Amino acid sequence: MKKTLLLAFIGCLSAAGYAQTTTPATPKDTTHLWTIHGQNTLLINQSSFSNWAAGGQNSLAANIVLDYDFDYKKDKWSWDNKVIFGYGLSKQNGLGWRKNDDRAILNSLLGYQAAKYWLYTFYANFQTQFSNGYTYDDANHRTLISAPFAPAYLTFGPGFAYKRSDNFRINFSPAAIRLTFVENDSLSNIGSYGVTPGSKSLLEFGASLDAYYKFNLAQNITFENILKLYSNYLDKPQNVYMDYAGNIFMKVNKLVTVNLGVELISDPEAKIPVLSNGVTEYHSLLQVKEIFGVGLTYKF
Repeated sequence: MKKTLLLAFIGCLSAAGYAQTTTPATPKDTTHLWTIHGQNTLLINQSSFSNWAAGGQNSLAANIVLDYDFDYKKDKWSWDNKVIFGYGLSKQNGLGWRKNDDRAILNSLLGYQAAKYWLYTFYANFQTQFSNGYTYDDANHRTLISAPFAPAYLTFGPGFAYKRSDNFRINFSPAAIRLTFVENDSLSNIGSYGVTPGSKSLLEFGASLDAYYKFNLAQNITFENILKLYSNYLDKPQNVYMDYAGNIFMKVNKLVTVNLGVELISDPEAKIPVLSNGVTEYHSLLQVKEIFGVGLTYKF
């Protein structure tokens, strides 16, 4: 059942991705009003030191981000889809290559206009990663904490949205289902991400809020904000899952940008291994990711 849900959801978004854009023959022709746009970004960050009195570690990082939007609008119906794929690696002397970004995110929002800025909606979000993730101790020994489809999250439900424009919208679903999948055996056996030890899935029922806001800080400087909240009615609803991402894009010219990004995740079910007095303990901690680099960006 869970794989059927995943395949059905991904299939819907794939259909949106391959839809053809049709230009209306006349202003009254609203047969296929698809708008497709996106950007491909390659970020590079490098530091090098030689005989540097203050000290420092040579480092190199490279990240690629594919960000696409597939939006449909006809009469009172709208269907907004966003696909984000991101992957990055960094290397420091003596540490080798380590992952610094890894995400596959699919968002879909089907809406029917109820008033000027208000819509009845059905919202769905899926996210996972491409490769294994590890934590490292002082001796550079690694511990597996994540893997492809471990975790994977699928959240969906009916609700309503306030949509001022494509750059400002808030969607609230008071009856949202959230499925957590942990397909890796070693992680499911220890009950990672809230699943019962030995189980590979967790079903939650609660409320979901998804917000998006992008605006210009100055000429050629854009600030993008993405917020996701989820509260599980069935177990400790006060422990709210939170995922916030803030991205600043500074456009140098048509192809070159300077990008600064931060992501904060508070997940009560994600336990991070921490070594304390020689003993590994698992705690729910605030997860922080920062990315900064000069990028080559192609928009369409």
